Amino acid sequence: MFFFILRRTVTSFFILLAATALMFVLAVNSGDPLHDLIELQSSDRESRIAARTAAMNLDEPVHIRYLLWLQEIGRCVVPGGAQCTLGLDRSSNPVLPQLVNAMGSTFRLVVVATIIAILLGVITGMVTALRQYSTFDYSVTFLAFLLFSMPVFWLSTLLKQYLAIDLNSWLGNPVMSYLQILLVGAVVGVIWTVIVGGNARRRLTVFGIATAATAAILLILLTTNWFRDPGLGPVGVLLSSLGLALAAVSLFSGMRRREVLRSALVTVAVGFAAYFLTMGLLEDPNWLVIAALAVVTVGVSLLIGHLLGGPYARLARRVSVVAGLGTGFFIFLDHLLSAYSSLSRKNGGRPIPTTGSETPNLRGTFWEVQLDYVLYLALPTVALTLISFALYTRYTRASQLDVMNQDYIRTARAKGLSERTVVVKHAFRNALIPITTLVAVDFAAVLGGAVVTENVFGWNGMGSLFVNGLNNVDPNVIMAFFLVTGAAAVLFNMLADIAYAFLDPRITLN
Repeated sequence: MFFFILRRTVTSFFILLAATALMFVLAVNSGDPLHDLIELQSSDRESRIAARTAAMNLDEPVHIRYLLWLQEIGRCVVPGGAQCTLGLDRSSNPVLPQLVNAMGSTFRLVVVATIIAILLGVITGMVTALRQYSTFDYSVTFLAFLLFSMPVFWLSTLLKQYLAIDLNSWLGNPVMSYLQILLVGAVVGVIWTVIVGGNARRRLTVFGIATAATAAILLILLTTNWFRDPGLGPVGVLLSSLGLALAAVSLFSGMRRREVLRSALVTVAVGFAAYFLTMGLLEDPNWLVIAALAVVTVGVSLLIGHLLGGPYARLARRVSVVAGLGTGFFIFLDHLLSAYSSLSRKNGGRPIPTTGSETPNLRGTFWEVQLDYVLYLALPTVALTLISFALYTRYTRASQLDVMNQDYIRTARAKGLSERTVVVKHAFRNALIPITTLVAVDFAAVLGGAVVTENVFGWNGMGSLFVNGLNNVDPNVIMAFFLVTGAAAVLFNMLADIAYAFLDPRITLN
């Protein structure tokens, strides 16, 4: 593997070098960086032109300017040398600090959107493949094509209107009539009917139960003023943790292995007890405390799975870790939601923002600051997630269907293996191989495509950095953006090749 990585690194270096050379020539020839100064009539016109010329090396030919830019890159790679700046912009300011600030905002947006899209898209695609030609399959296929064909700027505009402006107005006075509650329940009932499927009697039963349950829950939430002061509470944390633990047991081992089920339930019980024991510690923590608690959670979960797993200890440890981290996540979510009411007052009663990446000069607790980040992330993340979700759903469905028709799947079924084992351990693992390639390509595409999303939502990230550099004919700024996106594309393609060997033992890294 070492020689494979070394060979790919050398090849990727020359590919990236050629790409940056081409991009630098295009950026330099995109306009005149002195056009705004030439039109000036002030006395300092010549001095300002000279200063910008010196900062951007405009008196040098293109190939010399490119070599000077590579020299700046070398200063960032070789430690102990001159200060790394990635060059100067048109105002003689170092580009590196601007890139670092922009990368923090953009990667926060892109990473969250990509992870959510992968999880939802892969799971949904696998289910549609297992239920081929069902109502659920047709519905997801229609939705995927609709989202995939929708321009991201148009989708972002719709989200701003209906998930920000209108929803903020409703949250200021969260009141619904009985008819509206019943209509919302009916819509949810239809969705659950499509998901569950079955014969007409089963669908009618699911529709009635889902409609009644949704209407009842919505009525309770409105009566208890939950939308003004939301939170999971102890009951919500316990029920959510139990649901996740049972889902993990069902997916990884099945309900018949009682040792695994017992390990998961005990882990949830210990985590629920920790909910009360850590109240004071989590009142206003920091990320170091959160990370330490996560490490302790993993350690305790592994211990519970090892002690209670019996002959299935390895499987029990895995399920216990999922149950433990899931319980910790719901505890974290409960504390995060508890900061909603105070943050909403500080934001003037408009909790869901439409522009920007954070509230300027916000002074608040740890939970208020983090919730502010989450709310600013909400709309652009949904926009990027929906587009990528359509892609992952379709590719996963096609890959899963192709694998399910292979000879080794029929052999596994002929051996008497359960359908869960055939699907999860044999088919799904091999179906992930094409998805790995898609993830490598899509991450770089989303990173570059975030330019449009950031522009719509006024997000101060790499997108705005690139657009400003392009408008101002600032090659060093443009190249800083391209360096990150190009390196991300090369890196993730190499990681995809490495992942192939772990997903399919027949593939060797030679």
